[in-house]
Amino acid sequence: MSWTKWTRGPLAALAVCALLPFGAAACAPGAAHGDPESSSPVGKVLDGTDETGRNLREVPPKDAPEVSVEVIPDAAGGWDVRLAFRHFRCSAPGARPAAVMGRGVAHLLVDGHRVARLRTPAYHLAAGSVPHGTHRITARLYADDGTVWAVRGKPVESTADITVSDAERAAPRPPAAAGT
Repeated sequence: MSWTKWTRGPLAALAVCALLPFGAAACAPGAAHGDPESSSPVGKVLDGTDETGRNLREVPPKDAPEVSVEVIPDAAGGWDVRLAFRHFRCSAPGARPAAVMGRGVAHLLVDGHRVARLRTPAYHLAAGSVPHGTHRITARLYADDGTVWAVRGKPVESTADITVSDAERAAPRPPAAAGT
């Protein structure tokens, strides 16, 4: 047996073992081309920020995430907030802190102040949590890396105005007896 035949097998095996970790890394989840979990950049991070100081992540209008907000008074004096999404879904807790097109969280703001970070399309504002007067309720969409989804330089958000009166803040009264 020649020296070449004897060393070729072990050297080839050694080369395969040395390169195997690189091949596994290339095939790791999210590394494949076109995978929505890809680490490739999504949109363009702009220099501009929202009022909370988070950078805007510009995406094209076609298939951009959208949100609408509806605020409904409940019988106990609070408010039920319902969000509707298009081209967006909330990420699970513990999601990787990376921008993935159409995924992330919604922040609920009352008069520009964040009151909740939502991973579901429903939230309840308790009675008394919003003071007397007219207030702006905003739902804004964020990527999991903390950037704000934006279209044409503006955050992807929806607002609704509510007016809290003294009657809505008061405790509910029992119904009046019939015939009195």
